[in-house]
Amino acid sequence: EVQLGLLPGGGGTQRLPKLIGIANALDMMLTGRQLKPKQAKKLGLVDEVTPQANLVKAAYELVNKIRAGKFSRQKSSLTTAALMRWALEDNKWGRQILFQQARKKLLAKTLGNYPAPEYIIDCVEAGAELGEAVGYAKEAELFGELVKSAEAKQLIGLFFASTELKKESGIAEKDFAQLAELKPVSSVGVLGGGLMGAGIAYVSIEKANIPVRLKDRDADGVLHGLKYSHNIYDKRLKKGYISLSQKAEKMSMLTGTTDYSGFAQVDIVIEAVFEDLQLKQQMLREVEKIGRADIIFATNTSSIPISEIAKASQHPETVIGLHYFSPVDKMPLLEIIKTPKTSAEVVARSVAFGKKQGKTVIVVNDGPGFYTSRILAPYMNEAGHIVAEGVAIDKIDSALKKYGFPIGPITLLDEVGIDVGTKIAPILESAFGERMAPPASFSKLIDAGRKGKKNKKGFYVYPANGKGPKVVDESVYKDLGIQAHNNMDAVEIAERCVLQMVNEAARCLEEGILNNARDGDIGAVFGLGFPAFLGGPFHYCDSQGIQVIVDKLKHFETIHGSRFTPAKILLEKIEQNQGFFE
Repeated sequence: EVQLGLLPGGGGTQRLPKLIGIANALDMMLTGRQLKPKQAKKLGLVDEVTPQANLVKAAYELVNKIRAGKFSRQKSSLTTAALMRWALEDNKWGRQILFQQARKKLLAKTLGNYPAPEYIIDCVEAGAELGEAVGYAKEAELFGELVKSAEAKQLIGLFFASTELKKESGIAEKDFAQLAELKPVSSVGVLGGGLMGAGIAYVSIEKANIPVRLKDRDADGVLHGLKYSHNIYDKRLKKGYISLSQKAEKMSMLTGTTDYSGFAQVDIVIEAVFEDLQLKQQMLREVEKIGRADIIFATNTSSIPISEIAKASQHPETVIGLHYFSPVDKMPLLEIIKTPKTSAEVVARSVAFGKKQGKTVIVVNDGPGFYTSRILAPYMNEAGHIVAEGVAIDKIDSALKKYGFPIGPITLLDEVGIDVGTKIAPILESAFGERMAPPASFSKLIDAGRKGKKNKKGFYVYPANGKGPKVVDESVYKDLGIQAHNNMDAVEIAERCVLQMVNEAARCLEEGILNNARDGDIGAVFGLGFPAFLGGPFHYCDSQGIQVIVDKLKHFETIHGSRFTPAKILLEKIEQNQGFFE
């Protein structure tokens, strides 16, 4: 419920704490975290866990225990968990500390942007301190408020939108009807054993249950790709989520090579090599030499137009973009990019494959940066312009986090890699002109050897032991030739960056990169961390009022120039008195 902007109604906030304790109940209700069966039994959420084949027998045994008076949920009061529960939950002073710490931890995470978690604590506290009747009344009152809240409206909207996407094939219904049979992807080849390639391999064997052949240029690269999955399964094994035999079974599905042996019969090859057009075209030619005529070649490029890569293909109808987000095993979005020549069957098979990998899939049309990279670039650039104006780096990150983004744009640049950003920026600037140009001073960062977190030299300090508070590397200001003296308002910082993203999203819809506004919202929220409680760029426009958005863009246009010129579609919506959804 909390992920929908609601609280567990129907007495959930009162009964769960009694069943598993206040601390455990808050952990579940404030996060929406799901439990493994063994965890649920350990907490007391369920009474018994049994193999499915033994279900009826176990149920009879439990009923007979109850009949005989031999069943009890009473646990020993001498365990560590029981003693902690007595210290924190069974007395007024302990509960006071518990609720104070819960609120402190919660607000550090949500920054006050989500009311539902705070209301959940209020309900649990009311029941614990003032009694069951007061707790139930509080729950009913606050549930009613949340149902009508703007945050719940946007979060519920995103839920229904993502549910709709799960039912779609990615192509027009008439095209899907003409397909005699949609052949499922049953084997995968991955080119590149780096972070992205290894992540793609992992979700393919784990979620899709499809064997993967991973290729890299040398044994070390292959080993890195295999070790990625090995390490994840090792962690799951230690936590008791899987058995040793289950780990061995999954790892047997992933094999590595330094040549193309084993690639001849795979259904799809996904390249995740460096962001270089010639290299990607070389990979494409090599795959087509050894693969079947109908082999799907999918590129994980984040900015190069798929049509440019496909120029090297003998079968451009089989070339498609599969843009994953890092880390692949955690980020939910898959952006599929089709060119005018990509066949409907290849699109539909790719969408079905992405869903098997557990991804929320959007399909967009081809163009430089596609959708997500294209709208991220001006957002990042604007943060860079603000740095160049002398605003402190950590103040910019803090302003965007307060606005609802999971991390600030400067931190994100350090994480992705400053060098990666400098490779993508020229592609977008070449396609869209001056409005996509990053600050000129940022070229000095590469000259100074700053690549970000990867070489522990970026905007922030990265201690060798990986510990310590996160602090700005003050020497970066000297490299940029600026001083952090500008005390710009946090709201202005956030709005300048967000408006750039929103305006570019509108252009993507206007130009047909997006098929609809819904997919634009899903892509921004699930792929880029656009604040979910704002609903995505297009719902944000509707809720703020498109006239308000345009007025703000024009205000900044008079100060900072044409990069803030409103998208034509925004002006048309005002003229037609329409929103994107309403």
